[in-house]
Amino acid sequence: MGQNLAGVIDDVLSRLVLEARQDLQRRRYLMGSDQLELAVAAYEPKDFLGALRRPALAVIAEMKQRTPSMGVLAEDYHPADIAHAYSDGGAAAISVLTHMAGFGGRPEHIRMVRAATQLPILRKDFVTDPYEVAEARACGADAVLLIVAALERALLRDLVALTKSRGIAALVEVHDEDETATALEAGAQAIGVNHRNLRDFSVDLGLTERLRKMVPKSVVLVAESGIHTPADARRMREAGADAILVGEALMRSADPAAQIRELTA
Repeated sequence: MGQNLAGVIDDVLSRLVLEARQDLQRRRYLMGSDQLELAVAAYEPKDFLGALRRPALAVIAEMKQRTPSMGVLAEDYHPADIAHAYSDGGAAAISVLTHMAGFGGRPEHIRMVRAATQLPILRKDFVTDPYEVAEARACGADAVLLIVAALERALLRDLVALTKSRGIAALVEVHDEDETATALEAGAQAIGVNHRNLRDFSVDLGLTERLRKMVPKSVVLVAESGIHTPADARRMREAGADAILVGEALMRSADPAAQIRELTA
C-alpha cells in the first residue's frame, strides 16, 4: 500500500484504495501524457463550488451502479439517462462514481454524463495520484473527491493545491474532528462530512451538526451519506450544511427527479 496511506480506517478503505491504484495503472497505459494534456486543455471547468452556494439547500445527486455494503443498486445502469433525470429534478451538481471494482464505475461514465448535462460534475473515487486529478478534468469533471483517511497530510495538501492549479475543485471528505482540522490545514475550500462509519457502516447524521462549528462559513459544507427523506435534508440545512450528497436514495427511486424536488422543497 505504501507511503501515501495514513490513518486508514480499516481493511475496507485499504482494499478500495488498492483497487483504485491497480485500475489507474491500467489506464495509464491506455492514454499517454501528451494525449491527456490535450484533453485537459480542451475542457473548460464549471464552477462546482459556486453551484453549491445558493439560498436553498443544494443537492449533489450521485450515481453508482453498486456499493460494497449494499450490493447492486441498478441492474440497468445508464449514466446519461440518470443525468437527465437529475438535471430535471433541479440538482445543483452530479457525483459520478468511477471506482470499478467496488462501485461498477469508470472514468468514461463522466464523459457520458458531461454529454448529457451542463451541471458541474464531481468525480468520486479513491484518488491518491496527480494523474487522477488531470484525468478528471480531461473527462469533463469539475471537482474531485479527496478522502482525508486515505491520504498522508503532505499528499493531501499537494492534491488540494493541484486541483486549484488544474482549475477544478476538491471536495475533501472527513469522518471526525481530527480529519476536519487536517482538511482545513490542507486548504480545503469544500468539506464533505461522511456520516457513514467505514468500520461498521453505521450512519450518524449528528456528525454534521457536531462538525459545523469547526468549519468557517467561507468553506462549503456538504453533508454526505444516510440522507433519504425531506426531514433528513431539512435537518442538514438547519445544521448549517450548504449542500447534501444523495446517492442510494436516488438510485433506488422510481422517480429520482421528483425525489430531488422533495429534498429541496
